[in-house]
Amino acid sequence: MNRVHVAITHEARPGREADYETALREFARDSLHEPGTAGVLLLAPVPGSVGCEYGILRSFEDQASCDAFYRSQRFRDFHERTKSMVVEEATRRKIDGLEMFFRDPKKSPPRWKMAIITWLGVFPSVLFWGNVLPPVLVNLHSLIATAVTTMFVTVTLAWGVMPVLTRFFAPWLHPPVTHIGILDHGPATDSSSR
Repeated sequence: MNRVHVAITHEARPGREADYETALREFARDSLHEPGTAGVLLLAPVPGSVGCEYGILRSFEDQASCDAFYRSQRFRDFHERTKSMVVEEATRRKIDGLEMFFRDPKKSPPRWKMAIITWLGVFPSVLFWGNVLPPVLVNLHSLIATAVTTMFVTVTLAWGVMPVLTRFFAPWLHPPVTHIGILDHGPATDSSSR
């Protein structure tokens, strides 16, 4: 049986954070024993940080349990109760694997993708500067020559190669995320189009 993991994110209205957080905690506690619920994790902004984004990360035993939960009266009551406390309609996003709970898929590509892009930038930069600079640095101590070469490689990566590579590979690094309206049961457009 494959578990289903769902993330809901929403931003509390300024000044309503405490009310929203109270409602969110009550909802999470009361809904823990819904049929098919395998776990609930709440995410709140770090105290003193900028932003009011909250998240509910919920696991279900199967897709049927997930669908039933989001059609339930308990969920609809929570949605109605908190509608005035949030900036805009929240979105529900199905995610694959618990590891996705600990990063924002809109901002952080998987490490293996970042490693490939980094290698694509490092290899030609090291190859270029490793061939151009040694004749110029031949009279310097090897430690200093290495420091100068790696400085040129770093500057080339930071201001030249990596911005170009990340722009070029952006669709691969950050594939579009399909959002589902919090009370909808079918595919919808991205929340930014609302």
